Amino acid sequence: MSSTQTMLSPPVPPTLADVAKLAGVSCATASRVLTGSARVRPETRRQVEVAMADLGYVRHRAPRAPRARAGSIAFVVCEDNMRVFADPFFARMLWSISRERVSGDIQLVMLTIRSSHDYRTVARYLGAGHVDGALFVSVHGRLPLELDHLGLPIVLVGRPMDPRASMSYVDADNVGGAERAVRYLVEQGRTCIATVAGPADMNAGVDRLVGYRKALAAAGQSDTGMIAYGDFGRVSGEHATYRILDSRPGVDAVFAASDLMAAGVLRALRRRGRRVPEDVAVIGFDDSPLAQQTSPQLTTVRQPMDAMGARMVAELLGLIADPEKPPSGVVLDTKLVLRGSA
Repeated sequence: MSSTQTMLSPPVPPTLADVAKLAGVSCATASRVLTGSARVRPETRRQVEVAMADLGYVRHRAPRAPRARAGSIAFVVCEDNMRVFADPFFARMLWSISRERVSGDIQLVMLTIRSSHDYRTVARYLGAGHVDGALFVSVHGRLPLELDHLGLPIVLVGRPMDPRASMSYVDADNVGGAERAVRYLVEQGRTCIATVAGPADMNAGVDRLVGYRKALAAAGQSDTGMIAYGDFGRVSGEHATYRILDSRPGVDAVFAASDLMAAGVLRALRRRGRRVPEDVAVIGFDDSPLAQQTSPQLTTVRQPMDAMGARMVAELLGLIADPEKPPSGVVLDTKLVLRGSA
């Protein structure tokens, strides 16, 4: 007589996210309870503690003592230093954020991240009480930091790539801006419209490509062979344009997902003997100072940089003042600025 044994998988230990969901709070609030932060209301603390007990959640770290305000916030750029200083986007963003600091009482600390080692270093710095909150810009993919576990208010510049991420963010309308730019090219009679898209691991790159495709689909045009990718830098825009011209020599317009890449597009077209805008129209994205320095001057989609900086600081200060404030996503309008290139 034989018997059949059923092999059961061991139960999966509950996570902090499970505790937060059961307690009806954010992961950041649950983390603050876990670390012993004083910035949690007593009734909320009890909710989280009951959820931890019900789920059998096991603390993996000893609670830390509450820390005093540091009087500083961090501006964390997830790019190497060469890129940070070469792209005017970061300088403009830093300036707009610096201008919004409350009456000079808050210091701004800039940090850059280039590798996994940098991420670990920044995580230790942020978690050590040196700052009261952090703004993250130019995030690629998913952040390899357990930011919620730091118990630190965080605001992202741009929508997080991970749809499950529960973090505040401020973004420009990348989809709508790109769609408006390409629709304008269609209205001008352009019938072979290519794009130099941004990185596929960044929300701005993904969303601007979505906007491009939406406009072409609405016009009944195909994007087959019309998409090349860059890294938002000038050189990548030039090389991407050569690839487009080699595969689709009849292209009559290019939408570039950044002004720097659009400058590279102009250089490539000039070297291939194409006139702008007579033969090929070009539109960029950002409305950086560079847009008025190219020849011809660049038609581009303007991001509301000043408004973004102000809103990011306001959101972060709100989270610092009220740690239990739920995360929010803010998307600000863009505007098509017409100049000589299209």
